[in-house]
Amino acid sequence: MDSKRQLFVVVKPEWLRVKAPQWERVGSVKEILRDLSLNTVCEEASCPNIGECFHNGTATFLIMGPACTRACPYCDIDFEKKPKPLDPTEPTRLAEAVRRLNLNHVVITSVNRDDLPDGGASQFVRCISEIRAISPGTTIEVLIPDLCGNWAALAGILQAAPEVLNHNTETVPRLYRRVRPQGEYQRTLELLQQARQLAPKVYTKSGIMVGLGETDDEVRQVMQDLRAVDCDILTIGQYLQPSQKHLQVAGFITPEQFAAWQNFGESIGFLQVVSSPLTRSSYHAEQVRALMERYPR
Repeated sequence: MDSKRQLFVVVKPEWLRVKAPQWERVGSVKEILRDLSLNTVCEEASCPNIGECFHNGTATFLIMGPACTRACPYCDIDFEKKPKPLDPTEPTRLAEAVRRLNLNHVVITSVNRDDLPDGGASQFVRCISEIRAISPGTTIEVLIPDLCGNWAALAGILQAAPEVLNHNTETVPRLYRRVRPQGEYQRTLELLQQARQLAPKVYTKSGIMVGLGETDDEVRQVMQDLRAVDCDILTIGQYLQPSQKHLQVAGFITPEQFAAWQNFGESIGFLQVVSSPLTRSSYHAEQVRALMERYPR
């Protein structure tokens, strides 16, 4: 077994237990992904919901990887390998996977590619274009890196007209240096603000992890900061340590606290707040289709 994937014992509370997936469906999704040589964040980042999502025929595609140019100590994506040149066939293969899986909603994310002048924005654009051509009824969500503050690159992605532009805040400002050392809290907020100004009809989204030592007041302040830049959708989930070499969990947050944050988020104007221990950035992301019908733009 890959040493990166070796299991270690962590005592988790009852509410973090995940139901065993139906492996027949999981296997069929994996077969399509392997046939088309595609990566998913579900597998690369050791997502706890992989069984449920694959069983439902959904996946969050990870483009331009699997090697990342950043080394965030919470993330299980590989940063030790050298990133490869962009593959011009990747957008076509991704679109074919969307067609084969018959996806109503697709999420496309990527590793950080700080080695590229546009941070990989052009590859996002090509992926969106290919999906539109082969599956025009599929709504598209892109979960993008911060592009090192290249707002011209951001504008290019938005001009391709994804329905949802997602960029994760990840944690509270006080913990950024430890949790997201190559990121900047204010740059994250500025990216979401720029997205709103550049493409008012695109739904903006962000997500944070909890259980890293943040306080309730700090989480609520982040939520207020996101609303101040008119962010529409927020996800909040429990951080789980992928391996012994990653950041340790500072605490397991109760379902009641997640519910309280959801209520608070809705009270300050988020169109949707998905907040639970097992919530991840793209967990149940297909629900955005109902949101778009309820709040059309």
